[in-house]
Amino acid sequence: MQEVATPLTVASYRDTVRDEGFVAAEEDLLNDAVLALSLSKNLLLRGPTGSGKTKLAQSLAEKFRLPMESINCSVDLDAESLLGFKTLTAENGQTVVSYVEGPVVRAMREGHLLYIDEINMARPETLPIINSVLDYRRQLMNPFTAETIVAHDKFRVIAAINEGYVGTLPMNEALKNRFVIVDVPYLTGEPLALLIQSRSRLQNRELIDLFVQLSGDLVRATKLGELSDEAASIRALLDACDFAAYIPPLRAAARAIASKLEDEREQQLVLNLAESYFAGWTAGA
Repeated sequence: MQEVATPLTVASYRDTVRDEGFVAAEEDLLNDAVLALSLSKNLLLRGPTGSGKTKLAQSLAEKFRLPMESINCSVDLDAESLLGFKTLTAENGQTVVSYVEGPVVRAMREGHLLYIDEINMARPETLPIINSVLDYRRQLMNPFTAETIVAHDKFRVIAAINEGYVGTLPMNEALKNRFVIVDVPYLTGEPLALLIQSRSRLQNRELIDLFVQLSGDLVRATKLGELSDEAASIRALLDACDFAAYIPPLRAAARAIASKLEDEREQQLVLNLAESYFAGWTAGA
């Protein structure tokens, strides 16, 4: 019988994570994510681009003191990317065939946390390779070595998904059923203001509050389909705040948010929203 980790409170979680750890919009998010991993459940983080899914996975890996193996999914993902590959190496003057472990095999054997980013960008025929890893069996027949690998007790899996994003596919129901799902929304309001204050170089509280309001407008515009998800990214917002400590905030928003968008109409909408808050402002450290 596997040992179950002691359930953790949000307070104890925050006490042990460095300042750059994940900040949640609601306490239940952290509680449920920690509990899922404590119970050896596979955790699926669902949320828009830039909402902090990868940061949450990194913070959870740190909390559980587990090295993190990462897989970035794409249409090019194949069995070798997941499980490893064979290669020719020199050994004692001889050329031999060696096997190099992939992230899935390494995480299972060593008891690491396996993070599968944008899992719904992989081709549907690729991920069933690891179905047996994600269910009660927690084992894998490695086709490259004919070895059956049984997962270490500490082995954990976190995946991230951004539904409806360009290039993604509907997630296979059999695969989704192997996960506990936690939604990761954008940070808003006072928690976002505190995040900006602690993670960016901008310390002018009045200007921080204006960036929080701008972020709210951007989130609403993405929900209405007027802007791409990238426009509301917290990562981009923090970049803009860093710049705004040294240059006018309108220019900072143009550099860090608007310029990242491909559509000129979307760029102009971001600039119009930013101008409604920052017209006349100079840099405000």
